[in-house]
Amino acid sequence: MSLFRKWRESLNGLFGTESTGTSDRHLKELAAEAEKASPGARWAVFNRLGDAYLKADDRLRALRYFGKAIDALLEDDQPEPARAVAKKVIRLHPEAIRTLCTLTWLDLASMKAGAAVASLQEYVAVAKEGQRERLACGQILEMARLVSDATFLKAAADALETLGCLEDSAQAAEWATSGGSPSAPRDPKQLYVLCLKAAIGSNKKMKTKGSLA
Repeated sequence: MSLFRKWRESLNGLFGTESTGTSDRHLKELAAEAEKASPGARWAVFNRLGDAYLKADDRLRALRYFGKAIDALLEDDQPEPARAVAKKVIRLHPEAIRTLCTLTWLDLASMKAGAAVASLQEYVAVAKEGQRERLACGQILEMARLVSDATFLKAAADALETLGCLEDSAQAAEWATSGGSPSAPRDPKQLYVLCLKAAIGSNKKMKTKGSLA
């Protein structure tokens, strides 16, 4: 039996058949075992753990395990499933600033400019509400540095202005009119690699600063 099948069957049998204390202990044991597996195996378990805790009305633990699932997916170079889990997190916790930043990077990696603009706007609103403007400005300027899409660059310039980062906004606006920054990659594969790397980096950075999701 594969590890994932074992974990899945264990998860399926926990809730509704055991006391809350027993279920919680077994979930923690499964999580500890999943930590030792490869990223490709453990993300699915973390995602199911998130679902299980959500079903048990433990929102904080659900968010924590959905976040771990995203981390594992990014490590395993699986941006599309990572996007799906990220959207689930945002539905559960609309103020998830770290996840909104990650989602914007994933949209850019896949060259989905329209989706990236929408994610960026949500990210900016949450950053402003949570007084995280400076941190967000750094991420958005780096996005503008890597992306040549004029629509996104204009949105980035507007976002930076909204956050009060006027010099950064002027720089992004200049790149929007000139076809992108001098360091912006022209190869879509290189853009993908750099955006995915930035998504992983931003995720780790915001974790160290205490962002739950």
